[in-house]
Amino acid sequence: MTDHDAVAPLSVATDLTLTVDGTPIEVRSTGDRLFVEVPTLRTALRIARDGEGVREQLSSVLSLTDLTVEVRVREATVAVVGAGADPGVLSRELGVDPVEARLGGGVAAVGREVIAGVEAVAGLLPGR
Repeated sequence: MTDHDAVAPLSVATDLTLTVDGTPIEVRSTGDRLFVEVPTLRTALRIARDGEGVREQLSSVLSLTDLTVEVRVREATVAVVGAGADPGVLSRELGVDPVEARLGGGVAAVGREVIAGVEAVAGLLPGR
């Protein structure tokens, strides 16, 4: 028996809120997939930079336990890590392999960030 054979697939059932540097981050699951809802791209990038040293370990543990984590910003999936990740050219170019970076999710998140910023500024204007 190898170390890989000793780890059984896991199922996770949870809804919780983590706090990272004072920022609340929602986590929910569907059994084999966890959704990490990060409120802004800035927070997601800060977490990615801070977690750079554990990226490969996290991916390995998630793959061994047959779990997948989707990182979402403003309801758009920007990254996938673990059993369901399929890193490609974008991940290699960004230097985040074995994390799957999702261009479409990143573009959607940027657009939603811009809209949120415009709405925040508009809310400060007189007459609104």
